[in-house]
Amino acid sequence: MKRVTGIGGIFIKGRDPVALREWYRRHLGIAVEEWGGTAFRWSDDRDGGGVTVWSIFNADSSYFDPSPAPFMVNYRVEDLAGLLAALRAEGCAVDERTEDSEYGKFGWVMDPEGNRVELWQPPEGQ
Repeated sequence: MKRVTGIGGIFIKGRDPVALREWYRRHLGIAVEEWGGTAFRWSDDRDGGGVTVWSIFNADSSYFDPSPAPFMVNYRVEDLAGLLAALRAEGCAVDERTEDSEYGKFGWVMDPEGNRVELWQPPEGQ
């Protein structure tokens, strides 16, 4: 079973997310959209392409909980259920909750230093 196949997103907490987004727009040229981030589109000869999302969250966002880290990386996977089962069998701290939406399937695991890691199985064909 493949594990991680790429990076699906980078999420950053900001004390002043509006100003931080503007800094990234102005100085790094990131085209921040109304929802607070951007989608970097890329192509890959293997599967036709994909997207990496970059977004800034409010500093008080609970989305990264229970991690105290101000960032979270979202990794693309091909078989979320299989990977979560394997991680549990290996003794990893896997969140019991998963999400299934129009954007794909999501699950979470904590790394040994307490960072929340998001695992994302994109919808078929993406």
